[in-house]
Amino acid sequence: MKADIVLGIQWGDEGKGRVVDAYCTDYDVVARFGGGDNAGHTLVVGTQKLALRIVPSGVLQERPELFIGGGTVVSLEGFVAELEMLAGIGVDISRVKISDRAHVVFPYHAALDRANETARGDAAIGTTGRGIGPAYTDKAARSGITFGELHRREALADKIRYNLISRASVYAAMDSMPREEDVVGKTLGLLPRILPHVVDGVSYVHGKLESGRRILIEGAQGTLLDVGYGTYPYVTSSHTIAGGACTGLGIGPTAIGRVVGIAKAYCTRVGAGPFPSELFDDVGAALRERGAEFGTVTGRPRRCGWFDAVAARYAVRVNGLTSAVITKLDVLSGLDRVAIVTGYRSRGREVGFEAAGDAGLTQELTWYDGWSDDLSAIRKIDDLPGPARRYVDALEAALAVPIEAVSLGPERASLAVR
Repeated sequence: MKADIVLGIQWGDEGKGRVVDAYCTDYDVVARFGGGDNAGHTLVVGTQKLALRIVPSGVLQERPELFIGGGTVVSLEGFVAELEMLAGIGVDISRVKISDRAHVVFPYHAALDRANETARGDAAIGTTGRGIGPAYTDKAARSGITFGELHRREALADKIRYNLISRASVYAAMDSMPREEDVVGKTLGLLPRILPHVVDGVSYVHGKLESGRRILIEGAQGTLLDVGYGTYPYVTSSHTIAGGACTGLGIGPTAIGRVVGIAKAYCTRVGAGPFPSELFDDVGAALRERGAEFGTVTGRPRRCGWFDAVAARYAVRVNGLTSAVITKLDVLSGLDRVAIVTGYRSRGREVGFEAAGDAGLTQELTWYDGWSDDLSAIRKIDDLPGPARRYVDALEAALAVPIEAVSLGPERASLAVR
C-alpha cells in the first residue's frame, strides 16, 4: 500500500486542512510530516469551526488515526493544550500519536525566536515567534531533545539545564528568558499527559503500510516557504515539499502514491518576502476581506494577489504533482474580471521563478471575464457558470496537471469534483 500526499503549492494558507478533512474518510491514518505550531489549519463543519496547529486535520472524522511525524518540532504546552481542547469537544484523543523522533520546542526556543526577529529590525523575516527556527537549529546542531528522550526524566532535566547553561552568554542579553528550573519543572509536569501518545514512529508508519492501511500525508505551510526551495531567506525552517514527507516520516519515495497540490484561486502571503503578483489596490483589499485572509495562528492580515502561474509551475516540478485542488474560487465571485500571472520579465527579458525577488520585476497578466453567480451549491466542476469554468480550465492548463476538485466555500460539503 502506498501513501498519498496533500500539500500546499503557494505560500501556505491554501486550505489544505479542509481538503484533508474531506478526503480522509477513505484513509486509516492522517500523518503530518513537518513544521510545528506555526502552521494553522481551519476546519468548518456545519456550525463548528476548529483551528488546529499541531494535530493533523482528520480530527473531525472518526475513522483515521492522527500521527505527528519525526520531522516536526512540537511545543509540549501547545500539544497538551490542543489535546485538551479536542477532548473537550468529544474527540477520542487516544487516536493521536507522535513519533519518538519529533523534536521538542521549549520556551527558550520561543524567547530566542522573538529576540532574533526583533534584532533583524527592518529585515525581519516575519516568523510567528513560536520557536520553530531555533528548535530546528538545535536539531541540526545535535543539541535538540526528541520526544523519545522524554521518558528518561533525570537525563532530560540534565540536558535542558546543559542547553541553557551552554548558551548563558546569548540568553543573558534577553529580557524574557525562562528560568532554568521553571523550564525543567513545567516539562516534567507535562510528561504524564504526553508520554501515552509517543510511539516508535518508523515502526508505526511502516506497520500501517505493511498491513495494507491507507495513509494520507498532510503538509504544513506551502511549497514556496520550503527552507531549501522557497523564497529564501523568507521561508520556514523545514522542508514543506513532497520530498520532505519521506524524510519527515521515515519512508522511501517508492512508498508514495499520489501527490495532490492545493492552491487558492488567487495568491496570499503572510510576512515579508517576494510576492510578485501582490495587489496594492482595492481588489487586493477586497480579496482580503472576502476571503477572510487573516492568519490562523497570528491573526496577521495576508497580502493578496492574482494567481501566479509561474510560481505554480515551479511548485508542480519540485513536488512531482499528480493532480491539484483549487480552493476559494467563490471569493472571486463578483469581480468584473480576474487575472493570472503567466510570465515574469526582468531587465527586458523573460525570467522564471528564480527571479521572484528581483527589483524591478514585472508580471505578464492574462485576463478573464469575471462572474457574479453564487457557487456554494455546485458539486460538479462542469456545472460551474461559463466564466468560472473557463477560469478553472485556464488554471489547469497553467499547472499542466488535472484539477480534481474545486472548493466553493469553507464548509466540508462545499467541494465540486470532476
